Amino acid sequence: MGSGAAERGWAERRPVLFPFLLSLFCLALSEQIRYRIPEEMPEGSVVGNLAKDLRLSVHELPTRKLRVSSEKPYFTVSSESGELLVSSRLDREQICGKKPACALEFEAVAENPLNFYHVSVEIEDVNDHTPKFMQNSFELQISESTKPGARFILGSAHDADIGTNSLQNYQLSPDDHFSLVIKEKLDGSKYPELVLKTPLDREEQTSYHLTLMALDFGDPPLSSTAQIQVLVTDANDNPPVFSQELYRVELPENVLPGTTVLRVMATDQDEGVNAEITFSFTEAGQITQFDLNSNTGEITLLSALDFEEVKEYSIVLEAKDGGGMIAQCTVEIEVLDINDNVPEVIFQSLPDLIMEDTKLGTHIALLKIRDKDSGHNGEVICKLEGDVPFKILNTSRNTYKLVTDGVLDREQTPEYNITITATDRGKPPLSSSSSITLHIGDVNDNMPVFERASYVVHVAENSPPGTSITQVRALDPDLGLNGHVSYSIVASDLEPRALSSYVSVSAQSGVVFAQRAFDHEQLRAFELTLQARDHGSPALSANVSLRVLVGDLNDNAPRVLYPALGPDGSALFDTVPRAAQPGYLVTKVVAVDADSGHNAWLSYHVLQASEPGLFSVGLRTGEVRTARALGDRDAARQRLLVAVRDGGQPPLSATATLLLVFADSLQEALPDLSDHSEPTDPQAELQFYLVVALALISVLFLLAVILAVAVHLRHSSSPAAWGCFQPGVCVKSGPVVPPNYSEGTLPYSYNLCVAHTGKTEFNFLRCSDPLHSTQDIVCGDSPGALIPLQSGNDLTSHPETLTPQAPPNTDWRFSQAQRPGTSGSQNGDETGTWPNNQFDTEMLQAMILASASEAADGSSTLGGSAGTMGLSARYGPQFTLQHVPDYRQNVYIPGSNATLTNAAGKRDGKAPAGGNGNKKKSGKKEKK
Repeated sequence: MGSGAAERGWAERRPVLFPFLLSLFCLALSEQIRYRIPEEMPEGSVVGNLAKDLRLSVHELPTRKLRVSSEKPYFTVSSESGELLVSSRLDREQICGKKPACALEFEAVAENPLNFYHVSVEIEDVNDHTPKFMQNSFELQISESTKPGARFILGSAHDADIGTNSLQNYQLSPDDHFSLVIKEKLDGSKYPELVLKTPLDREEQTSYHLTLMALDFGDPPLSSTAQIQVLVTDANDNPPVFSQELYRVELPENVLPGTTVLRVMATDQDEGVNAEITFSFTEAGQITQFDLNSNTGEITLLSALDFEEVKEYSIVLEAKDGGGMIAQCTVEIEVLDINDNVPEVIFQSLPDLIMEDTKLGTHIALLKIRDKDSGHNGEVICKLEGDVPFKILNTSRNTYKLVTDGVLDREQTPEYNITITATDRGKPPLSSSSSITLHIGDVNDNMPVFERASYVVHVAENSPPGTSITQVRALDPDLGLNGHVSYSIVASDLEPRALSSYVSVSAQSGVVFAQRAFDHEQLRAFELTLQARDHGSPALSANVSLRVLVGDLNDNAPRVLYPALGPDGSALFDTVPRAAQPGYLVTKVVAVDADSGHNAWLSYHVLQASEPGLFSVGLRTGEVRTARALGDRDAARQRLLVAVRDGGQPPLSATATLLLVFADSLQEALPDLSDHSEPTDPQAELQFYLVVALALISVLFLLAVILAVAVHLRHSSSPAAWGCFQPGVCVKSGPVVPPNYSEGTLPYSYNLCVAHTGKTEFNFLRCSDPLHSTQDIVCGDSPGALIPLQSGNDLTSHPETLTPQAPPNTDWRFSQAQRPGTSGSQNGDETGTWPNNQFDTEMLQAMILASASEAADGSSTLGGSAGTMGLSARYGPQFTLQHVPDYRQNVYIPGSNATLTNAAGKRDGKAPAGGNGNKKKSGKKEKK
């Protein structure tokens, strides 16, 4: 750097600004920076502060990335200071040869934004080459008869420098016989001629030694010398003479080798050997392109000419006769340019990627056109092929800039093949094309686009949580993160807090999941707004609506609205005129189903009826009408079980119980309403009967075992052991009346043992006196009715007699309307046998309970005196209603926690309270 700075002390640097118009749309002026430096500056020498000359601050250098774009790396830019430095040897003679002006032109490239600056560095010549002769010594033979004034061309020296540093003068060592004349060729080069001043006399001196010096005018001047030996020969009075001292020839560069270029002519007035002339090149070692025939003087071309390498040739020919006298002439051959070089397109500063949001007029690349031809043959016109959003601008001679001329869209065209054709103006014109591929960089300029404008999906209700509802998909044509789409829910018609408990969406796949099981009856449809957002910067997004329709499943059974149960859960009654004709509208079953569509299409059917065929139900309307007139044998109270079934698969159903009373007035219906007990659940009754049957079987088995043991003991023991059962201890009941099943009596007989204590209890045995521990008491007279109370070896009986019991009342039986079965014996036989179907069993149980209720209320129609339920007539007057347990308290309805109880008002003989209208609540209450 120090030596470079020292040399810059005398080197002149003159930056000059040359404004020129970049384009019609750009008003900015590019600057052409010029520097002038001497050649052979050491590497690292500073040429100039390029950044400062381009008005760039040091802080901008890292981002602007100032650099040099040239074919050969002669210079570089310091990234710290922005100075232009020499990076390789600068030899002007090697770079420019003999050109009077030697300048290295290149472009300085600055990025962010991209711009190009033309820089020209002129290389000044330094006197670093000494003039050199081709030969160190020359030999001249001059005849002694040569007259003064004769001239002899001497070998010239060559200096690679130019200007004042090149060969400027020749000097001859002082001599009395010779002097020196300097001549100049057409190309400006100088050569010396030796002039004879005085005649020579061989006899006096046969030879002369002279020194020829070549000098330049450099600082300091350099020089070289050559020795000249002049031999004085005997007289050959006439030297050869050329027809022309200077021959000029023009040759096109496409002349083929072997072509005759020129034929020189020389004559000699002497005779004989002195007249024989031979031709030769004075500098034969330097002439390689041409060949000279020594006898004829014909010059032919040896190899092809190239105007771009050598534009002209200057050749010195020598003609020598047999006597040794010579003559010289100069042949100058000018090479004519032919359009034989194709233009070349060279791209420089080509970017890897061009962003698609690049503005119009942005510089993309720098390209140079090179044509070695000259004149019109070297003038080149560039053209951008194809319809591409680019154009080229000519910024200087053979330098072009590629700039954007349209909108770039990577999604439509990810890359462009740019072809530039360069055509010169020669005849015929030559052209060449060069192609490059420009890759377009992606910018997040496309928002995601959903495949549909909106989505409508159906999801079945009661689907398990985590079910996939649908999948939305959005496409983003951008690349990388700009095209990576994520999904989210941004809005909904649901409550914001409850949204996450309903649905969720996968951010990666766009699959929408249900977070709960949907209920069509609560939520039939809802709408979501889904957003697809890319990961670009800034991020772009798009929204789409998703409407979710919850499909209905048959998951709701019909609900009966009418007839409704009372506040206490009891069924209500409807009255029907006794004279109602067929088709009379009794009531209407009204039911609703929370489902929709076919699942809510209800149909009505008669499931059970006290009198089948008496009523009909409308299949779709639920209207209950009389199917026929009321018959004499039809019961006044009717129970109708109506099933309401929906149209789902599988269908669901509900039942409604209708309690109908045939009466012409409310007062007539009140007794039936008060005596009517609400039927129980058939399934519960069936379970109850199963339990009772199992208990009866167990009791019968136990009784059979006890009976067998008793018979065995009776046969094996003494008769005294049975004294307790004599009339003195217990009163034996009278003859047992066999049950009359055809009369409707209950199929049971009772044998009781009653004590004389006066206190009547409802027990199988009660003795007034205490028995010994060894006594067994057995009550009852029917076969198989022996019940051992105390086992022992001795049995002591008391002779106390019990009051005889009256025979049973044969009138204690059911009336025709109270017999087991529906409506009397309509569904059973007249013999009063136990019903065989479930419904008859239910009716029988209801009748038994109703009879027990009547007996408790003192209004029994079973026969006997009031308040005795007909039992006193059979078991004696001392057996009153107080001995009868309240069976309603022990009746349990399966499937519920309700028991039948007797109201205090009925115990007291009070009439039941009447209701408003024509409906009354039954005496039986069911609590859930």
